[in-house]
Amino acid sequence: MGSNRRHHRFGPPVGVLAAALEELAALGTVLARSPVISTDPLGPAQRRFANAAALVESELDPQAMLAALQRLEREFGRRRWRRWGDRVLDCDIVLWDGGVWEGHDLTIPHPEFRLRDFVLAPAMSIAPQWHDPVSGLSISQLHARLTKPRPVLR
Repeated sequence: MGSNRRHHRFGPPVGVLAAALEELAALGTVLARSPVISTDPLGPAQRRFANAAALVESELDPQAMLAALQRLEREFGRRRWRRWGDRVLDCDIVLWDGGVWEGHDLTIPHPEFRLRDFVLAPAMSIAPQWHDPVSGLSISQLHARLTKPRPVLR
């Protein structure tokens, strides 16, 4: 989950995420919630993001969960769907315990999650042992690879 816009009722992005994490209980059992982290924006977004992850056990299949998450985004005031733009709330399904999913407007695992510290850092705090069904690597291993110091070329 991510937010970088203030909400009239929930306040700054940290408050938006706290409220959204509470609303996830309507979709299933929230087994774990990560701490909220602050990250730089990607692309045209202008403000820093608050990001968090949750582990949710639900009877919903991934397509139904996506529809429910998009409804939650709209309820929180998300109107424009500009890629990487500013938003009140953004919810993605990154992994699920069924492995790989290909559906209408939905691919699991999320195609770019392995390259995003704002996804891996919160996920690592709640599910470090979860594995990427494509690479076979754990969240912890993916995060270590992404954040590994690289030599500076001279």
